[in-house]
Amino acid sequence: MSHSGFSDITPTQYDSAYEWLSSTGLLHQHVDPASAARRIFETAVITGEPVWFRDADELVPSPDDLPADALRAAEALGLDAETANAHVSKAWGKVDTAARELVGSTGELALLELLQQNLSAEVVHVAALSDGYGYDITVRKDHCEHHLEVKSTTRRGRITVYLSRNEYSTMLRDPSWHLVLVNLNQDLEITGIGEIPGSWVKDHTPVDSSVIGRWESARFNVSGDIMEAGLSFAAEYLSGNASPESVKFLVPGYG
Repeated sequence: MSHSGFSDITPTQYDSAYEWLSSTGLLHQHVDPASAARRIFETAVITGEPVWFRDADELVPSPDDLPADALRAAEALGLDAETANAHVSKAWGKVDTAARELVGSTGELALLELLQQNLSAEVVHVAALSDGYGYDITVRKDHCEHHLEVKSTTRRGRITVYLSRNEYSTMLRDPSWHLVLVNLNQDLEITGIGEIPGSWVKDHTPVDSSVIGRWESARFNVSGDIMEAGLSFAAEYLSGNASPESVKFLVPGYG
């Protein structure tokens, strides 16, 4: 079968395009041409994983900032820059949410296991019981408790932390609350642990401008010099059989 509109592409290119459309599920979607163009563009951005896409929230804040490859793809599909930018933002939101959920749960469970294996204390994953505590893990020993709100990241340069209103309110009223950041590599293995000081969080938290509106979630961009390595309380709770590798993460410089 031939078509004059495809006369400038090779059979191999045609087959590759057909295979891609089929593998992404786009081939079997029955939508109008305009919707099809938008779906193809959004899917291409996600599956193509261009180098700028991971930080699209900062690198592409407006249509004027769209990279050349995105503009060419949009033009080929008959989309204007405004529409293309909206779909870049939508696509990034989908991918970022999924990635944050995976990294977040993996880091939280990895820290939980590390604490349970290396501390002579009761370590409870309270987030598995309820998401209303305002923190994820309790470390308890001799009537002393530490409440850990755990955030995880695979990024090294720009670290973004999201804090809910409940987590922030818990921090304000709970002196045992700690904001813990778990660094993971691309294989989702722990490469570092640290704390973000509550005083820094308070200094950079949004302020409600009236009783009519209030923020429910805040995003913080945390630079490396803000972090305090290790856990401030861990040295007191180390068990006698704590592994040297774990001690390095929990208590840098210990011993």
